[in-house]
Amino acid sequence: MDASTLALPEDVSAHGYRIDSLLALSHRFDITLAVLMVGVIAVFLWRFRGARKVAADNGTVRSRAVVMVAALTIFGVVDGTLFARSLGYLDDVLWNFDLPVKHAGTVRMEVNARQWAWEVRYAGEDGRFNTPDDVLTWNDVRVPVGVPVWVQLASSDVVHGFSLPNFRLKLDAIPGRVNQTWFQAAREGTWEVACYQHCGTSHYKMRGVLTVMTPEAYAAWLREASRQAARAYDASDAAAHWGWEWRPAP
Repeated sequence: MDASTLALPEDVSAHGYRIDSLLALSHRFDITLAVLMVGVIAVFLWRFRGARKVAADNGTVRSRAVVMVAALTIFGVVDGTLFARSLGYLDDVLWNFDLPVKHAGTVRMEVNARQWAWEVRYAGEDGRFNTPDDVLTWNDVRVPVGVPVWVQLASSDVVHGFSLPNFRLKLDAIPGRVNQTWFQAAREGTWEVACYQHCGTSHYKMRGVLTVMTPEAYAAWLREASRQAARAYDASDAAAHWGWEWRPAP
């Protein structure tokens, strides 16, 4: 959030507008209901300002029915609308792995969270993970613009929270489990990779950088990084071999 404007972080995701529209709709409901309730209270205060005091009771059957119908109507309209819109986003985007699976240019990336950094692994020129030409980075995520980025995420110690605020994306990194998500950048630039779970004394240091590049620049970087990784590969460096076989879509 921009502390100077209280606005959301800039949206640079191809699908982030749908999250923002849900938040905007929720705020409109909040404002409408707040104005309505304050208005009703103001009317009652004015209407019954000189009324005599009476003992409180449980009301009549009719009054209770009116309150119940009003409450259920508000609940159905507000929560029902938000729930339906949320399911639409989940089905169309977040849970729809057909998009990254079928897209020929999809970038696949393994992320290992640890105290207190993000380790990132890309398959090298051989297209397979956990082989000598894998590209490994530390707090440095690079992706091309305009294509799906398929992320598989795990943790080597405690629960961490993989967060890309500008892409409206959050996912837990859990020890012993590989979670999956995907996103797509709408334009080039540099943004923050954050951890949203308190993961220890240096949690505040767990920040990375996500750089969105042109497809050509990304391909050139990955090709050169893969060749350098193959030349520098050390089979005895156990700490570098945390990768896993790529998992199928959930």
